[in-house]
Amino acid sequence: MSESRMNPKVDEFLSKAKKWKEEYEKLRQIVLDCELTEEYKWMHPCYTFEKKNIVLIHGFKEYCALLFHKGALLKDAKGILIQQTENVQAARQIRFTNVQEIIAMETILKDYIYEAIEVEKAGLEVNFKKNTDYTIPEEFQNKLDEIPALKTAFEALTPGRQRAYIFHFSQPKQSKTRVSRVEKYMPQILNGKGLND
Repeated sequence: MSESRMNPKVDEFLSKAKKWKEEYEKLRQIVLDCELTEEYKWMHPCYTFEKKNIVLIHGFKEYCALLFHKGALLKDAKGILIQQTENVQAARQIRFTNVQEIIAMETILKDYIYEAIEVEKAGLEVNFKKNTDYTIPEEFQNKLDEIPALKTAFEALTPGRQRAYIFHFSQPKQSKTRVSRVEKYMPQILNGKGLND
């Protein structure tokens, strides 16, 4: 593992990790063995090839994971890639609950990382669903029809921000909950901000 390719921000992230520290360190070593550049993005260790995101290391309560940014394009010969939620289009995870699992899978993980690098070298892109492929909940559509400024502001948002709102507004089962969500976030949309900005 080349010291010069190690990012001090990742060192800091690892030093503060209360959970999954040993797992993160092993994943880091495996990824760096694959000649990727270590960066720190979205508050996690992220590894790039020619400035393109390849994998990210992150942890949750139940597991830690190696996230492949374009995992949907990998062959997944071992059937180990997981789609985090149904709305995630490109990324896929390989999940772990202990360092022994990572050690046992080291060769497989490197194969997947090298395949992900080849996907990037080939310039392959995930075909994302267009926002027009998503159904805008009726409660939000009514507001867009009523308030032209809201419609203009919403259409000016990036596709990812638009999707985040559509998903957020669609989740509740009850119409009144959907209405209250729409009303709560209208000022944010009008200010050109995304759901989590």
